[in-house]
Amino acid sequence: MAAPKRGRTPRDRPTARPASRTRLTARRFARNRLAVAGLAMLVLLFLAAYAGPLLTPWDHRTHDFLNFLSGPSAEHWWGTTQSGLDLYALTLRGLQKSLVIGLLVGVLSTFLSAVVGAFAGYFGGWTDRALTGFVDLLLVMPAFLVVAVLSPLVRGSGWPVFVVLLAAFSWMVTGRVVRSVTLTLKEREYVKAARYMGVPGPVIVFRHILPNMASLLIIEAVIQAGAAVIGESGLSYFGFGVQPPDVSLGTIIADHTNMAASYPWLFFFPAGCLVLIGVSLAFIGDGLRDALDPGAVGAQARAKGRAKRGHRATATEGRRP
Repeated sequence: MAAPKRGRTPRDRPTARPASRTRLTARRFARNRLAVAGLAMLVLLFLAAYAGPLLTPWDHRTHDFLNFLSGPSAEHWWGTTQSGLDLYALTLRGLQKSLVIGLLVGVLSTFLSAVVGAFAGYFGGWTDRALTGFVDLLLVMPAFLVVAVLSPLVRGSGWPVFVVLLAAFSWMVTGRVVRSVTLTLKEREYVKAARYMGVPGPVIVFRHILPNMASLLIIEAVIQAGAAVIGESGLSYFGFGVQPPDVSLGTIIADHTNMAASYPWLFFFPAGCLVLIGVSLAFIGDGLRDALDPGAVGAQARAKGRAKRGHRATATEGRRP
């Protein structure tokens, strides 16, 4: 006689694997509508900057001598400048440069703040005193004024040198934050174990310290990118940033500000692109902060709002006959 089949006990049932940290972060980010809208807006700006020029026959350096200061039309979608340049092609060229400069400055300044702050906090002693003193010296210097003074000295070197200048004077506050976090992380058991095993200090910093503050560094990189776009535009507006023949949103706005009242398209189209960059990066930064740090004030407020809506929906269902 065959033995009866045993039913599957709860122990025999496969258990669901917990979601990884990346998936949880992506879910939290996706629940933030403003953050998703900011990411979509930034993607569209990149597509417009690099694919948009392919949709028009005009180049950003081509002059139309039959149309000077003409308004938006079927031939020139965003109008033309006083020299006959197509504003659509010119603005997208400036958008390319502003986006690249902002992202490069965000990455470079975050890398500088991470390395200097982590080394100062981990090694302590004279290393900490020297690096912290250097950071304090840079903090008391007006960064905008220093970059404006140094820009003419490297005017013929191209925009990559300008990126280095912006990054060199925009990392100090984040560096002090990284140092404070490192002072806490270096007392953790895994860091002490690595130190007792003879792992060199720089290896511990890059292998154990910095990866454990990746969320902070990612958020700071996005915030620094947004600040760099605005800073580059401001410096270019005053003639200290990107130099001809290169163009950026700041140089386009500066060249046509005095005609904004009579020919508004010369100002509002490039200024609108600049505003969209700043807004999208701000939304993405807030969304990353809430997604990577569930204890943040914004994340808690949104969670409470979802819980209240859930309770209201449940109460409404209960009152239905």
